[in-house]
Amino acid sequence: MYKLTAASQSIPLFSRVEVKNLVNGKSVIVVINDRGPVNADRIIDLSYAAAKKIDIISDGTARIRLTVLSVP
Repeated sequence: MYKLTAASQSIPLFSRVEVKNLVNGKSVIVVINDRGPVNADRIIDLSYAAAKKIDIISDGTARIRLTVLSVP
């Protein structure tokens, strides 16, 4: 919850991914460390710390751009 991590069904575990909030331009680099999200409409589920860094805590969801930086 307090680390810069995320869950994804399709991105390989332990990949490093940049997540950019398209509304405010803020970005964060996270490590995929879990499978999920459960909701089929979503491609990634950010930890609280990562969501806070890009200011999507209050909205809960956001339009983002994902860039895979490295795959183990």
